[in-house]
Amino acid sequence: MLNTPKKFLDMSYDELEELNLEAKHKVMNRTPEDQLQEEYMRYLSDKKELKAITVAFTDLEGRLHMLDYDKKFLLSSADNLTFDGSSVRGFSSVRESDLRLKIDWGSFRWLPADVFGPGKVMVFGLIQNLDNTAYESDWRSQLRLMTEMLMRDEQMTANVAVELEGFLFNGRNAEQRYTADGGFEFVSTGGYYHSLPQDPLRQFIDRFAEAQRALGFENEKDHPEVAPSQFELNFSYTDALICADQIQLYKLMARQIADSMGMTASFLPKPFADVNGSGMHTNMSVSRGGKNLFYDSADEDNLSTMAWGFVDRILNNANDLCLILNPSVNAYRRLDPAYEAPNQIKSSAIDRTSMIRIPLGNEKSARIEVRSVAPDTNPYLLFYTLFQTGFSGPMPEALDSESRRTRTRFLPDKINDAIRHFKGSEYLRSLLGEASHSKYLELKKAVAERSPKLLGSIIKTEEIRFHHEVTNQYLWSKF
Repeated sequence: MLNTPKKFLDMSYDELEELNLEAKHKVMNRTPEDQLQEEYMRYLSDKKELKAITVAFTDLEGRLHMLDYDKKFLLSSADNLTFDGSSVRGFSSVRESDLRLKIDWGSFRWLPADVFGPGKVMVFGLIQNLDNTAYESDWRSQLRLMTEMLMRDEQMTANVAVELEGFLFNGRNAEQRYTADGGFEFVSTGGYYHSLPQDPLRQFIDRFAEAQRALGFENEKDHPEVAPSQFELNFSYTDALICADQIQLYKLMARQIADSMGMTASFLPKPFADVNGSGMHTNMSVSRGGKNLFYDSADEDNLSTMAWGFVDRILNNANDLCLILNPSVNAYRRLDPAYEAPNQIKSSAIDRTSMIRIPLGNEKSARIEVRSVAPDTNPYLLFYTLFQTGFSGPMPEALDSESRRTRTRFLPDKINDAIRHFKGSEYLRSLLGEASHSKYLELKKAVAERSPKLLGSIIKTEEIRFHHEVTNQYLWSKF
């Protein structure tokens, strides 16, 4: 008896890009949520080649989680999806474990079949309490509420673009198998800009860029970075919530594509002590009706009073924010001044060791660039805290332009100091809420206590295996 052929959805990359760009622009044009829900549920019902919907959410530390729902089940139960929050580090306790998942229909995306498997689409979920209120430790929900409030009350849009670097290592699951004696194995030593077109790193970047384009990221450029086996793929400025979703998809696609090639894509900030680490430079601005509110041609750096207020508030609270910007033991190796580390709490148009750089900009591109961000941060929590701090964080004493550039303070050089600043910050306790502040603090203390207090010159096994993007229940229990 012949097997009946499977007829699952498998679109060309050109078709995917067209559909995903259209979906993205509907959100940016403020299409009502109920209209999007009706449209996509009708599409799911009509499209027989679709078998499942991947619903993704992000935990407190920033790790992406995914559930695949059968299409027919989701269509009949979309308003009553639940999951066990006690199984996710930093979420609810066993005695209050059930949480709801509400579909954010504006995040609906069509997936490349060769990366994710045929017959699937993806949405991001909004985590809710049983009474349908936003769960306080779901920072995607909190960021969405913040951006909606900005638009409703001020007609303003928070805009972000990131420069997200990573490493490509030989072998699958290289992080979980890491030992201090063995280290990681580069797949390429070609270096900045000039890896050969068909070496493993360049082949990976090319496949990754194609998938990223298909998902509607609106690619700008891609290239090997300064360190061996290091990569960076840039995408266009967009709404803060969309950008955070794209960061999570960026990491997911990188890991999946690398695995399919027998390699590991890693977003550890500093997996080698003697080469440049990976960062996620975060470019921010605010606009109203298409006008960039961070631009002022009368200023020598073309920044407005609002933008300088953002800079001053972020710098004033830099030590308190550091644990959010750099959430792992390994991240503090990157803040090493020997490798162009942006560890100085100051702003500059030219000095790349400054925490905030003021890029050359015009009316369209004027922005601030927060350089002291590690690639393993929770992007939703990051954007929420940076924008909230920039708008209304505690303000320093009056600063002139010269003191912004010359007054030198330094970010913490190890996680234990960052934990101390975070713990003592009444501002962050108020901003994040007592419960989230406490849970985040406890998670970071647990990892710090499992790792050597002094970093030294050897990348320790514990700082890799107990990293929040690497560890799992099995590895954690081996301590």
